[in-house]
Amino acid sequence: MSEAKPFEISKREVWEAYRKVKGNKGAAGVDGQTIAGYEEALKDNLYKLWNRMSSGSYFPPPVKVVEIPKDTGGKRKLGISNVSDRIAQTVATLRLVALLDPLFHADSYAYRPRKSALDAVAQARQRCWRYDWVIDLDIKGFFDNIDWELLSRAVKKHVRDEWIILYIERWLKAPEQDEQGHLHERVKGSPQGGVVSPVLANLFLHYVFDMWLKRVYPQVPFERYADDLIVHCKTEAQAKEVLAAIDARMRECKLELHPEKTKIVYCKDANRKSTYPIEKFTFLGYEFRQRMAKTRTGKYFMSFGPAIAPKASQAVREELRGWRLHKRSDLALEDLSKQYNPIIRGWLQYYGRFHRSVLYRTLRPLDYALARWAYRKFKKLKHHIQRARRWIARVSRRESKLFAHWQLVQRHGSMMGAV
Repeated sequence: MSEAKPFEISKREVWEAYRKVKGNKGAAGVDGQTIAGYEEALKDNLYKLWNRMSSGSYFPPPVKVVEIPKDTGGKRKLGISNVSDRIAQTVATLRLVALLDPLFHADSYAYRPRKSALDAVAQARQRCWRYDWVIDLDIKGFFDNIDWELLSRAVKKHVRDEWIILYIERWLKAPEQDEQGHLHERVKGSPQGGVVSPVLANLFLHYVFDMWLKRVYPQVPFERYADDLIVHCKTEAQAKEVLAAIDARMRECKLELHPEKTKIVYCKDANRKSTYPIEKFTFLGYEFRQRMAKTRTGKYFMSFGPAIAPKASQAVREELRGWRLHKRSDLALEDLSKQYNPIIRGWLQYYGRFHRSVLYRTLRPLDYALARWAYRKFKKLKHHIQRARRWIARVSRRESKLFAHWQLVQRHGSMMGAV
């Protein structure tokens, strides 16, 4: 390797990183440049980036920070890097994932190949049947409070590429630019929304939580999706002991559990006769609580399991209202299907994995909106909303593949009757 190019980074790595960034789309950073704008001089831009990264002269620009509402209230800061910096971070991230992923705990699910949020929900479901108690953990402002010194020690323990260590330090220290254009220096944390932040967060919590819990409480299982964490315990006494130990561990590592959002939960079902003030929790958009379930032989019983959470259900309904389908009489039913079916299918694939009947109730307004669309579009249906509803019901039976949820409705009963 020449002195001019001390770091071994191939042009192919930069090209592959660009393709991933393009596929992920994303907003413009502080320079206002979009992916389309970057591509106007793509060859030159990628060469300059490779040249600077290989020579050690690459310095990331400030991170554009926007505030977005949190599901639990308040706001979350989201960091948006410019296109070139997202490509640079992706080059490093691809190397880091290949190096670090084999080290991570089996119950760490976020941002990992061949693992998903639904895998975490499924594992939590199984364990809630075997363990009576759950500790629902909430780390206060996790991404904003990652300690750089502790993170640096974890990175240097595994990473041998000097350029990755160098650029991680520069990415962490890159200033933030707020929506008014003011710059703010940073002394801790990793921008949520940054390409490299997820793998760094996983590495940080791998040592702060995963390996620590495995060492101190090897009999206590958990599921972790980034900083979303639940821990399973056999007894209330054990849950209290483990929670106190986790709280002390977090403080030792410069983190803090949210005192109001962190709680101990009793997994109440038909076989658990005791009561407790808190008998439900939310994990990855699913609410876990006592629910009616059916055995393979058709017998009903009270189980403890997940279904789409009320806040997630509300978000789906709000998006449905935002489509204003009844106003789209300029479009044919097939056009509406092409435009909105991918979104509906995504909801079904994620929230329809467990207790689909709860999701059906969430989607009922969709068929009512389609009935209102038909009511406005066709003269024969005007002033007859019930007739329009029956017409949509007939179409759903005749062309069940037109909208993704219609096929499921055919198997589980009509959604129209209880709109």
